[in-house]
Order: sequence, then C-alpha cells, then structure tokens
Amino acid sequence: MFEWFVGMRYLRAKHKHGFISLISLISVAGITVGVIALIVVLAVYSGFTTGLRDQILGVNSHIIVQRFGGAIHNYQLERDRILTVKNVTGATPYLYTQTLLSGTHGGSGVVLRGIDPETAARVVGLGKQMISGSIQDLDQDAASRVPNIILGKNLAGNLRVGQGDKLRLISPSGPLTPMGVIPKITTCRVSGIFETGMYEYDSTLAYMALTNVQTFLGVGDIAHGIEVKVKEKYLDRADEIAAQITKKLGHGFIAKDWMRMNSNLFAAFKLEKIGMFIAMTLIILVAALNIISALIMVVMEKSKDIAILKSMGASSSSIMGIFFLQGTVIAFAGTALGVVGGLGLCELLSRYQFIELPSNVYPMTTLPIRVLPMDVTIVAVSSIVITLLATLYPSWKAASVQPAEVLS
Repeated sequence: MFEWFVGMRYLRAKHKHGFISLISLISVAGITVGVIALIVVLAVYSGFTTGLRDQILGVNSHIIVQRFGGAIHNYQLERDRILTVKNVTGATPYLYTQTLLSGTHGGSGVVLRGIDPETAARVVGLGKQMISGSIQDLDQDAASRVPNIILGKNLAGNLRVGQGDKLRLISPSGPLTPMGVIPKITTCRVSGIFETGMYEYDSTLAYMALTNVQTFLGVGDIAHGIEVKVKEKYLDRADEIAAQITKKLGHGFIAKDWMRMNSNLFAAFKLEKIGMFIAMTLIILVAALNIISALIMVVMEKSKDIAILKSMGASSSSIMGIFFLQGTVIAFAGTALGVVGGLGLCELLSRYQFIELPSNVYPMTTLPIRVLPMDVTIVAVSSIVITLLATLYPSWKAASVQPAEVLS
C-alpha cells in the first residue's frame, strides 16, 4: 500500500531527521503513561467502591423493612410474608438502640443491635467476621441469667476486655422515680469478638440476642424492622425487590434498599471517579499535542517530497492518508502498550499488595484493585479517538501543499 509504505518510512526517520522520530517515541510514551495512569486510577476507584459496598453489606442487609408507625409487633408473620417474595433468600428481625457499656477499665457508648441468631446468620455477614466465638453463642443456656454480647474488635480493645469477661450494659431510659430517671443496668458476658475491617463499625457496634435486648429495653415482643437478603445476582436490582416487598406487605410499610440508604456515599465516589478520569485524560491530551508538533515538523521537512509525490500523480487524499496512518500507528501502539502496562500493574498491586492503608482512616487495609472491562474499553477508545483527532490538522496541512509553490 503506497500510503502505508511512505508513512512508515517517515515514521522511522534517521540521520538528520532523527529528532522527529524521537518526538514520535515521546508521543507514544506519553500515550502509554496516560493510559496506564487512567486504568490504575479507575481500578482503584472501582476497588474502593466495591470493597466499601461489600463491607457495608457485611454489616447491614440488602434491604431493611420498617413500619411507619414505629415498631413491628407481629414481626414473625411479616417475615414469613417477605420470604414469599421472589429472589429473597433470607429475612430476620432486629432491634436497634444506643446505650453504654462499662467495665473495670472504663466505658464507651455503643450501638446495640438485637438479632435473632438463627435467622440472622443467613442474612448478615456477622458469622464470617467473627475472630473469636460464634454468632450461635448469643443463644445462651436457659440456666444462665447473664446474657451474652458480641463486640467489635476495636470496641473490645478500648474496653480492654476479651472473650468471657463481663461488662455492665447501661440504658439511660430507666424507670422514673421521685429521684428522677434511674438508668437500667444489666450485666452481660462477652461471648465473641468480630472484625469488619471498618473502624467505625468495629469501634461502636455490639450484638445481643433479640429477646435479651427486648428484656433490657422493656419493650415487649417487638422488632424495629426486618432485614432482608436477596440473591447475589440481583444485588444491583435490590430497589425493584424492595418495591415488591412494599407491595406485598401493603400500606404502612417501607422497604429501603442498600443503594438508597448509601446513595450519597456512592454518588460521591462516582463523581470523584469521573473527575479523576477527566484529569488523567489530560495526560493523553498532552501526548496528542506532541503528535501534532511531530507531524507538523514532518510536513515542514518533507514539503518538497510531498510536492514531488503530487507532481507524480499522488492525490491530496493519499498525502493526507500518509500522515493519518502515522498518527494511527502512534495511537494504537501507545494505547496497546498502555493497556498491557496498566493491566500488568493492576495485577501486581492486587497480588502482592505493596501499599498498605491505615485501618482507622480507610475502610480497608490494602489498596483495593478491581479492573472493569468497560473502564478499560472506555480508556482505550478515548485514547485512540483523541490521538486520531490530533492527526487531522497535520494531515490536512500536508494535503494542502501546492507543488508549484514549493518547487518554484
């Protein structure tokens, strides 16, 4: 092919035109670095979003069902009705309250969640997060009057307690007496410790059996809501299943999916990901400007050659094709090297985990990496399009060379 032969000869310029070839290599390197940076940054953001989602869903359920009037009295009946909804795999009632834990080495405010150990194991990920004890330990022996409690790792560290130690559970909403409100105090035993990897949860969250929390609060046989788990492949369609649950239970109930409950957080991640994509794309744009300068220099150096080719019968479209092919080679070479390098770097970061993160600042201890095929495709296409657009002006400039003016 005539255009391809001449274009490759110009691209492999030697001797006095070697500087032009050097600029072409710099352009390829610029595109490669830009593509690598884009792929790694987007993989990190995707990893953070996925990791944060998994950790949030490890503590919370996919859907939470609540009643507008407050507590749910016939929660077992409503739970059975929820389980009849398509793609629902589990449901469990819960109680939620804020209280105080006190031990011999101090106290701390906690979020106390009452759960049904039998059904909660199939809904929340607490069982997989236990580092000592078991979620089934909350089903205490009937002969024992001391309820069991499960603490987060950091909370247990702050209170300086371990498995088997006893704590005092203090409720500020005790009985009203002539002396005022007297806090209600219950002694409990630490039966297990869990770790989610999220400092906020591990330092403030505690679990007890639902019946024990009902007794502690003196609220009777009620639940504040019902947690629901859906099939993993329908996780991104949890809002549709939540709507089906609301329809099934009828007026007076509301079902909120995990995306709705954390919409602000994930919207911020999405916005930051878009912002970083735009910022990193500027690296590719700088490389594209190098391509423009390199090709314009080639046009200036080869203006006599272009005039001779035109005099011999080469059309303007052929001349334009010569320089467009040069830009195409640079675009595909830089993008291909960038994709390979980006995927290779992501694999290294994911496998060997060179970068460690402080657990009290970030929700994970190592740099999360998740490569999405769609992200890689968008990066590659964007790189090629930007680079090819950069070749249009130099190619047009070459095609507009007039043989009579150059050779006169």
